[in-house]
Amino acid sequence: MEDSDEEPPLAVEINDAASSNQLTESSELPPVGVTIITGYLGSGKSTLINYILKAQHGKKIAVILNEFGEELGVERAMINEGEEGNLVEEWVELANGCICCTVKHSLVQALEQLVQRKERLDHILLETTGLANPAPLASVLWLDDQLESDVRLDSIITVVDAKNLRYQLKPNPDSSSFPEAYLQIAFADVIILNKVDLISQDDSGAVLEELEKEIRDVNSLANIIHSVHCQVDLSKILNCQAYDPTHAAHLEALLKDNKSLTTKGLHDSEVRTLCICDTQQIDLDKVRIWLEELLWDKKYGMDVYRCKGILRVRNSDELHTLQGVREIYEIVPSRKWRNKEIQMNKIVFIGRFLNEEILLHSLRTCIVGPNRLDKI
Repeated sequence: MEDSDEEPPLAVEINDAASSNQLTESSELPPVGVTIITGYLGSGKSTLINYILKAQHGKKIAVILNEFGEELGVERAMINEGEEGNLVEEWVELANGCICCTVKHSLVQALEQLVQRKERLDHILLETTGLANPAPLASVLWLDDQLESDVRLDSIITVVDAKNLRYQLKPNPDSSSFPEAYLQIAFADVIILNKVDLISQDDSGAVLEELEKEIRDVNSLANIIHSVHCQVDLSKILNCQAYDPTHAAHLEALLKDNKSLTTKGLHDSEVRTLCICDTQQIDLDKVRIWLEELLWDKKYGMDVYRCKGILRVRNSDELHTLQGVREIYEIVPSRKWRNKEIQMNKIVFIGRFLNEEILLHSLRTCIVGPNRLDKI
């Protein structure tokens, strides 16, 4: 299995009495960030998890695995299954302060159980082996009211294999399904381009540049990080606040007009990024109806995976942010528009069968005043 030659992280018995002394009322603390880690088999997800579990980073991070991984070196004897084998109920504390468990069925159950421990954590990682599409889990973290006050979705990280990515993006002639590597890249906020050391040194620069182009053709919004053995700066993958409505920094780059985010030269049937914009005010209620027709009803036959944007809303002096994962979306005011700042609507879509002309014209129904939509 992956990373089988690595030494296991040291584990120590959890002292419940000591843990109870650290308890603090959750209502007095900000929610803990949850990062979903996905990636193709063999990309290096386990390497990343093992690195986090063994590194001396001074953070208390909980790692939930949806499948037992011998490569992590956590002894089977230390993992006790719950009744009917549904859920691992014992958490193993590691020497660097992280805690780890593995679940067989429900990651959400494990997360709820972790929240019930009331132990203060710096971050939670959900590893999704065997889960090609992280969208349903991301949606649950948005929708579950019971979890919402204690945890928040921080980001989706996809680990990709630099050596084999091109093969993984090729359609299988013997299968009608779409390559899952596309989905994992499309939903990502951060992409770790791992195993860059396996690229030929003679043309590594050109190859990596081409790989980044292929990734950005699918998802031009994600931050790409190069790595060897998934050893990355944790500050670049933790606390990204990619879904925090009060933290608009990850979307404010959309205000810059010097770079188009629309993928060029691809067929509509391919996963691509498409961006539309306009400077006129929009009616928020009409925008919600428009989005729900796109995301829920698939009115125009488009398959939208992600959408992000900034909105100029009528009768508001605040910049509103839009976030969407599959059928789930959220529009919230983020901050006041700044003096001399160009107020605009700019929405980025990632998905298949995206039709720019239809999106442009359908958005016009939401604009207040004369209908005019400028292409970027």
